[in-house]
Amino acid sequence: MKNYFLFILLNLFFIEPFYSQHTAGQLNDSAMAFYKENPNKAILLLEKAAKIAQSKNDTHEYYTSKNYLGIVYVDLGEFEKAKLLSQEALSKTKDSILMASALNNIGRCNRGLGLYEDALKNYLAALKIYEAKKDLNKQATVSDNIGMVYSFLGINDKAIEYHLKSKVVFESLKDKKGISKVYNNIAIIYANDGDLEKALQYFKYSLKIEKELKDKKGIAESANNVGAVFYYMQKIDSALVYFKQSAMIEKSIGNFAGVGTSYNNIAQVLIENSRVDESKIFIDSAYYFANQSKTAVDIETALHMYSQYYEAKNDTKTALKYFKEYSTFKDSILNFDTNAKVAKLEIEYQTEKKEKEILSQRADLAENELNLNKKNSYILGLIGLAIALSLLGFLFYNQQKLKNRQLQKENELKDALLKIETQNRLQEQRLRISRDLHDNIGAQLTFIISSLDNLKYGFKLPAKLSDKLKGISEFTTTTIYELRDTIWAMNKNEITLDDLQSRISNFIDKANSASEVVNFSFIADKSLPNQLTFTSVEGMNIYRIIQEAIHNALKYADATSISVQFKGINEELEISILDKGKGFDEKTVVMGNGINNMKKRAQEIGAQLKIESKLEVGTEVKVLLPINKKYDK
Repeated sequence: MKNYFLFILLNLFFIEPFYSQHTAGQLNDSAMAFYKENPNKAILLLEKAAKIAQSKNDTHEYYTSKNYLGIVYVDLGEFEKAKLLSQEALSKTKDSILMASALNNIGRCNRGLGLYEDALKNYLAALKIYEAKKDLNKQATVSDNIGMVYSFLGINDKAIEYHLKSKVVFESLKDKKGISKVYNNIAIIYANDGDLEKALQYFKYSLKIEKELKDKKGIAESANNVGAVFYYMQKIDSALVYFKQSAMIEKSIGNFAGVGTSYNNIAQVLIENSRVDESKIFIDSAYYFANQSKTAVDIETALHMYSQYYEAKNDTKTALKYFKEYSTFKDSILNFDTNAKVAKLEIEYQTEKKEKEILSQRADLAENELNLNKKNSYILGLIGLAIALSLLGFLFYNQQKLKNRQLQKENELKDALLKIETQNRLQEQRLRISRDLHDNIGAQLTFIISSLDNLKYGFKLPAKLSDKLKGISEFTTTTIYELRDTIWAMNKNEITLDDLQSRISNFIDKANSASEVVNFSFIADKSLPNQLTFTSVEGMNIYRIIQEAIHNALKYADATSISVQFKGINEELEISILDKGKGFDEKTVVMGNGINNMKKRAQEIGAQLKIESKLEVGTEVKVLLPINKKYDK
């Protein structure tokens, strides 16, 4: 913010007087000479150039200013605005070079908007003009852009063909920045195709050029790319060298966000490769620079690194502490992952405590047995002379009884340990499956949502495309919530009635807060037995049936109220979902997939599903589940 106000002051007191005597053409050229380093300053100069050209009826420089503004706005990601400016210049000018420049920039806008076929047409039209003018540098630039379009379309052979054409021209012109860009684009294609050796070769060449140009930002980015390829090739030491080089350069140019990200990457690589002790200093540095730059993602990642570090050091208590701090940074969509991880660390911590308690009990038992033996021996010694023969028989009987008791206690202890070990293994297996679901499905769905959000906020998208992306994001979010419910069921040996009622009550509370029109209520019969339990499959099926019934009521019934009731009737659990809505005629309405799914779920758990509906009155869905086998009366 301070830099921005400083720039405005400089513009008022220095820039304005300095350029006041310059022509529109001079201002245009000056702005484009430094627009990448300072786009805001370039925009001010180009707008001033346009005013000067308009006042002097210089249409060529006026539309040149407009097109140059379009080029600057493309780099700022404002594709729609940039496209309109270049389209205006294209429609009004008769200068072929300006037309080609406008066409190239419109192609960049369409590529950014995902309109790849339109972008290809614009680029080819621009290329035709530059070929006629024999402008080799511009030809190479446009050819490289065409290669990028083919890359986005997945036509990699064609993409590489155009990139290589550009490379030949840039090399003949000794345009090192152009060569670096081409090599970088080719490397990305090979990396996406899994050809890491070729990708590494091209990224290294790009890095070499950036070093020759002494472009620190370019060097940092290229070094990071090289490090990433080495990481995927499992060449960890080489990856670390380049990641550290990237971090050092980012630090030198004051990009603290980049420094935090690089140090987090280094720490992750070290922990994954059992070099835990080395990782601590990088985690500390990552956390410091992330806080300096106030980058939430990097702070969150650093806290996660701390948790992984202490977990690897077998300090589960500290690992749990950092993981709970890390969980506060995570988005609410990812709460199911946080809960699973915290549960795992809690189990490990409690298991350690239980093992120590068992060892302590064993020591106490051995000491008590030793004391008992000493007392028995002392008593037997005092009365041994008087009743020797009787005592021998009595002693034999007591020793035998003691041995039996000791064996019994040892067997009970072994059984208890075996039971605890079995339960721990089962719980670890469930947690492993939960982690696999999250890592392989949940993380990918979350990545999709994050990518869609980046597209929506990073680019100015058309309304239709934005709505489509919003629909995909909402569908993916719903899938994540369903995955969280599945993980909830998997993490339990059995689901009690209280667990199920609590889960349903939470769902109804969320639905109630989301709808201002519908009244929700949840009633549970207190006479239902507390010891009533369900398997995870039964509990999940009951929960899904209730979810589907409520969704149908909200979607089709125009309901004013929805009630969920749990009752115990004639040794049956009756679950009723009743809505006051418009109802339907059971004889004329075709049952959809939702109702068929509810019936299948009821069948799987041995329950009956009944649906009763009256027009303009409402609909009642009943699930009848026998409970006489669910608990011992």
